[in-house]
Amino acid sequence: MKAKHLRNRWLGLLPLGLILFLSGCGQLEMTVLDPKGPVAQSQYDLIVYSLWFMLGIIVVVFALFAYMLIKYRENRPGRKESDYDPNLHGNTTIEVIWTIIPIIIVVLLSIPTVTTLFDLEKPPEPAAGEEVKEPLVVYATTADWKWFFSYPEQDIETVNYLHIPTDRPIEFRLSSADSMSALWIPALGGQKYNMAGMMTKLYLQADEEGVYDGRNSNFNGEGFAAQTFKVYAENEEEFNTWADEIKNEAPELTADRYDELLAPGMTDVQSYSNTHLDYVKHHTREGMGYVVEKYREQFKEKLHLYEIDKQESFQ
Repeated sequence: MKAKHLRNRWLGLLPLGLILFLSGCGQLEMTVLDPKGPVAQSQYDLIVYSLWFMLGIIVVVFALFAYMLIKYRENRPGRKESDYDPNLHGNTTIEVIWTIIPIIIVVLLSIPTVTTLFDLEKPPEPAAGEEVKEPLVVYATTADWKWFFSYPEQDIETVNYLHIPTDRPIEFRLSSADSMSALWIPALGGQKYNMAGMMTKLYLQADEEGVYDGRNSNFNGEGFAAQTFKVYAENEEEFNTWADEIKNEAPELTADRYDELLAPGMTDVQSYSNTHLDYVKHHTREGMGYVVEKYREQFKEKLHLYEIDKQESFQ
């Protein structure tokens, strides 16, 4: 009796726990549900479509479940033994229904998913009446545990921060100098992997000016949590002004300085008036093992946590 009383008390607390759990799902706190560009918007639309579709399936299943419970309950008034026949073997109608319905569900989920995936592999198309702009090419290279953003068109490079113009597609060319990472800017779209010895492309675009968070979304060791960066989205004029200032005022990125930055560890935000692409291209077979050859011994050492604390203060 006492055990039953305790069980009922815990079951009574279940709705309260569910409310507290779901309170963490507020839309304003979930960046992926607040898209700031066409790529993020298309992924948001696909998520919402899938959720509503699956919610419809859940409603139908539970409605049928409730109907069966009520209709075939043992204590229903007037219930006869002949009302319930559990033997469905050989019932062609039932077998056709439970074969066709899953196929329809898979097709209705697959078509928008595959269409969206193919659209993500090309620059976002402008809205009707808007000018078609060539993508801005940015090489995004990772090294434990920092980001290098090279702008070949402007011939400048930044470390651990990124400026982009709004209303223009950005073609990220992703590579890694050492461990596998993934570039993710949740407000602008999903992630894609950075790998040594190869290049992947990711198209994103910001339609609204602002400062967005970016990070590595693939665990790659002790400094993973601090491998973050800020994205400054601004209009074309402000972006060109910023690029000109970096080109005219920032120091040159020499080969020796770049090698120092590649050492495993943290570093602060920096700017340079040229790119490391003049010295090494990590997406090629020749540049794939560049960092390992120089810092093989350091990769065997652990990073002290106090360095991670310092990195957080850079952002």
